[in-house]
Formats: sequence, C-alpha cells, structure tokens
Amino acid sequence: MYLRRLKDLRIDNDLYQKQIADYLKITRQQYGLYEIGKRDIPIDLLCKLADFYKVSTDYLLERTNKKSDNSNVIMN
Repeated sequence: MYLRRLKDLRIDNDLYQKQIADYLKITRQQYGLYEIGKRDIPIDLLCKLADFYKVSTDYLLERTNKKSDNSNVIMN
C-alpha cells in the first residue's frame, strides 16, 4: 500500500526518514519501504504516525482529505 501522505507530511515538517524511523524505533531502510509502498505498514506504527503528525489514520490512508476528526467520540 503506497501512502503518499507519509512522505508529504515528513517533508512538510522538514524531517528526514531517519528521524521518523528513530521515533518509530525501526531502521531508516524499513521506514523507507513503508513510504514507497514496498511494505505494508503495521497498524500500530500507522497509529503512532497519526498521533505524531496530529492527523487521523483515515487521512494517512487517503480515505478523507480532512486532517483530523473533531467529532469528540467517546468509546466505553
């Protein structure tokens, strides 16, 4: 799965792949494979990236163009 927004967000924030990889506790090479779609990104890392960039996972997955969901959903 190619996640174009991963690269776009990284570049928009003036970050290097190595910096994101360090945050995720993976290698730069592994992160690079996620960014170009050669490997599927695990859900836990996708969630960490959404939190890091303060966007929704739906935004990262290009299911929406809204960066975040402000609906204040409370789950019990």
